[in-house]
Amino acid sequence: MSYFRELPDFEYQSPFVNSTGASDYVTAKNIFRRIKMRDDLKNVFTLFNKYIIKEGDRPDTVAENEYGKSDLDWVVLLSAGIINVRNEWPLSSKDLYDFVLEKYGNDINSVHHFETEEVKDSQNRLILPKGKVVDSNFTIPKPGQPGATLNPVVGISNYEHEVRENVKKSTISILRRSYLQQFLSDMKKEMTYKRSSQFVSNNLIRTENTKLTN
Repeated sequence: MSYFRELPDFEYQSPFVNSTGASDYVTAKNIFRRIKMRDDLKNVFTLFNKYIIKEGDRPDTVAENEYGKSDLDWVVLLSAGIINVRNEWPLSSKDLYDFVLEKYGNDINSVHHFETEEVKDSQNRLILPKGKVVDSNFTIPKPGQPGATLNPVVGISNYEHEVRENVKKSTISILRRSYLQQFLSDMKKEMTYKRSSQFVSNNLIRTENTKLTN
């Protein structure tokens, strides 16, 4: 992931006991200089394409397919709003099964919750939509039969629930290739330090060294 290569540096006083003097500094990447997609751009649909993550896809393979460079995987994650890949990227079929088995054990096929089934009347009018979470004993009046009730409920297993949650993660938005260079250029500008008391160069600042005295 080349994202960290894009981050500017900063110098801070050396914490190491073997430092040679009070003026010793350590250089590190400024991970606090974090960038994200502007909130107002998330709804500009012309900037993004919908991408369906397929079995075996990884952020780097998606970046290779979409941008021609696997090390732009961070652009894929950034535009998709993914921070924690482990939890937010869909699992493969095998990994998902292993995850569900570890989470639920012998209860993998036990009921996680109950949902409504679709109900229509004799004229094909919708009475009850499918997929509403309800109790197992949920009932409604039976269409066309006054006084009769219907229990249009189906149980959703733990495994089926986790499969659904995994599928939800498979559709992401990614920045269109035609906007990539502009985005990278804007990012470099954002990563450039402005003049301040800590300024050393456009890509380097130095924190105050408390070991030095006037």
